[in-house]
Amino acid sequence: MSARSAADSVVVLAAGQGKRMKSPRPKVLHSLCGRTLLEWVLDQALALEPARIVLVVGHGAEEVERSLAQHPARARLHFVRQEPQLGTGHALQCCLPVLGADPGRTVVLYGDMPLLRAESLRELTATQAEESAQGRGGLALLTAVFPDPTGFGRIVRDPRSGALLRIIEDRDCSALQREIDEVNLGVYAFDGRALVSALPRLKNDNAQREFYLTDLLALFVAEKRPVSSVELLDIAEGLGVNTLEQLAGARAELQLRILEEHLANGVYIEDPATTYIDHGVTIGAGTRILPCTVIRAGVTIGSGCEVGPFTQLRAGTQLADGAEIGNFTECKNARVGAHTKAKHLAYIGDAVLGERVNIGAGTIFANYDGRQKHTTTVGDGAFVGSGTVVVAPNELGARATTGAGAVLTKNAGVAAGEVWVGVPARRLAPKVAPKDAPRS
Repeated sequence: MSARSAADSVVVLAAGQGKRMKSPRPKVLHSLCGRTLLEWVLDQALALEPARIVLVVGHGAEEVERSLAQHPARARLHFVRQEPQLGTGHALQCCLPVLGADPGRTVVLYGDMPLLRAESLRELTATQAEESAQGRGGLALLTAVFPDPTGFGRIVRDPRSGALLRIIEDRDCSALQREIDEVNLGVYAFDGRALVSALPRLKNDNAQREFYLTDLLALFVAEKRPVSSVELLDIAEGLGVNTLEQLAGARAELQLRILEEHLANGVYIEDPATTYIDHGVTIGAGTRILPCTVIRAGVTIGSGCEVGPFTQLRAGTQLADGAEIGNFTECKNARVGAHTKAKHLAYIGDAVLGERVNIGAGTIFANYDGRQKHTTTVGDGAFVGSGTVVVAPNELGARATTGAGAVLTKNAGVAAGEVWVGVPARRLAPKVAPKDAPRS
């Protein structure tokens, strides 16, 4: 293993159907804060700097694989099909041909656990390394103490020494064992050689007739290999997503982290409770985000801007320094120049606006002709009057003006400094005094 990396191999289990989501979409492709569950988990994997990431797929395998075609982890991804799906241990058994005889330190993650922090995983791998340094390679696992441990495998320890003994799945627990509140989160760091040696020896003599990865703990204990645990103090990190209700809870937690990061970077967010900002949004210091604002993934906002209230910025929107997008205004794939303002009731789609442009209330950039989208360009200092409809493709030159209620038909081509009014809009000729007009 390299000196910098925390793991050589990471295995992500993502084969489940997710029936409780009540959706035909594979569970790991459900979205929260602008990206899928699986993308959040792949970020966790990348934080460990592994040489390879093995992704176990099953339900919707082709759709899952297609979704990652452009992902930063794609170059080191190896897809493994688990068919049929006979438990978590069976999922790792399916990976044996890819892992080989010595996969190095191997971390196991789940594709439906988006809240784990990289710091927790690094602590896990460091613990495994420390415990194994003096002898035969072992394992470390993440645990947590839950107020309601129902559904989780229980951690069984020696009552005198506190040493880990085994994990018992919830369905297999006795009444007394169900009282244990320390649970297994299913996230492990293994010595690679020990892992591939033990996997073929897993048995399925349990209530589900499945091969449990949790049984490896007892095998390692029996072989006197070092086993250890890292307890998560923030139990939210260990929550998985199995229902739409849990998806909403995970989204709320991730949204809070995103908002806290922007606040720490000097972005003023007046009401975090009504502000929604996706992952992958860049906002400059000194910008004000007002209540009831939605900013989607792929948006870039400069410094000293003002956004909101009741504003939606969609993918492809770029605001230069000092731009202001206000009440009930939506931008999509729009470049808005420095100190340009669109303060009231406007739709700015597929547009390039220059600097110090004024977009009046009720303005619509009609970018879609029923078959494809078209772009409109507005030059520096232009004034677009209230209620203007700009049918794309179109161009308004620098310092051009439209009157209130004007409808610019496609390719109207308003030249620099011209004034257009009416429906359909026409150039308003400048008034010229007659040559023989009396002088006052």
